[in-house]
Amino acid sequence: FLTFDDEHHRIAIVGMPGLETPRQPAVGLEHFAFTYASLGDLLATYERLRSAGILPYWCINHGPNLSFYYRDPDGNQIELQIDVFDSAEAVNDWYATSDFAANPIGVKFDADELIARFERGEPLASLTARPRIAPDQVLAQLP
Repeated sequence: FLTFDDEHHRIAIVGMPGLETPRQPAVGLEHFAFTYASLGDLLATYERLRSAGILPYWCINHGPNLSFYYRDPDGNQIELQIDVFDSAEAVNDWYATSDFAANPIGVKFDADELIARFERGEPLASLTARPRIAPDQVLAQLP
């Protein structure tokens, strides 16, 4: 992860054993990311888009952020996300103490189930905590 300011990352470079080389390697932009101020704001956007028939192709808890990935009509990828931690230092601490080395991708989640938990008043820390998965399930988390 590379950064040039207070954001925990502006550029992510991934190299992981077991990842297949894309049939058509991407050239240029991989995706745009937009960060929301709160989980409630992110979920309200998901619901608004869902009501218009626009669904994410991938919902993933990366650990430092919770993300919904969409494709526009031209196939460009858009990530709508929230930061889970309140500082770059907290993100770095998470990297050092989590299972990130074994699972740099994250864990998929069901958006509607997350909304139900949110509406029941489950604590934010519980809603955003990344579950651990077995190492043999990491690649299955890819879209």
